[in-house]
Amino acid sequence: MKKIKIAIDGPSGAGKSTMAKMVSKELGILYLDTGAMYRAVALKALREGIADNDEKALEEMVKDIDIRIEYDNGQQKVFLDGEDVTEKIRTPDVTVGASNVAVVPGVRQKMVELQRAIAAENSVVMDGRDIGTYVLPDADIKIFLTASVEDRTRRRYEELIEKGALTQTFEELKREMEYRDKNDSSRSIAPLRKADDAILLDTTGFSLEKTVKMILDIVKARVNNAI
Repeated sequence: MKKIKIAIDGPSGAGKSTMAKMVSKELGILYLDTGAMYRAVALKALREGIADNDEKALEEMVKDIDIRIEYDNGQQKVFLDGEDVTEKIRTPDVTVGASNVAVVPGVRQKMVELQRAIAAENSVVMDGRDIGTYVLPDADIKIFLTASVEDRTRRRYEELIEKGALTQTFEELKREMEYRDKNDSSRSIAPLRKADDAILLDTTGFSLEKTVKMILDIVKARVNNAI
């Protein structure tokens, strides 16, 4: 069976990671959380006192960075230089920092090298902001997942409440999401945009169950045609 590459792109809070995980589980293929990789870079920068807009220092820092994503009983674990940082990369400071370091050319180049190497060896589902346009332009299936900023903020707000990790108000989360949208869409290297051959799915007002079914129907039909 040929290796299948699936790209799910979209803005912050659109549900990309949730959908990608479900698709990977349903198909029994690897899920690579590219956003977690940039979060790990941001965490290392914070720890080393490197500003998230200091391009020269960041590019030097990532030259020998070790980022691994593993799965233990179906749970994703993110390792930074051998340390499990799965929870540490989900703080508000790291969230904003990840969006900022992602615009640094040398950081993106390093992360994309790692991502493409993994995709060359495995059938994979990747989610991010530039997977279908830049990281895997030859992906078999491309989906651009979006929703209104209010809907995306609400989902993130409810998710953080459920995890007991809410540290911001709804309005603060919304401003953070709007900032990330602008940052990701205006960056000079591989900005957030829909690939010409991607399927657009606006899930504003949709339930999780309805969104999952729509994506799985698309993916299964395309996978069957691609094999």
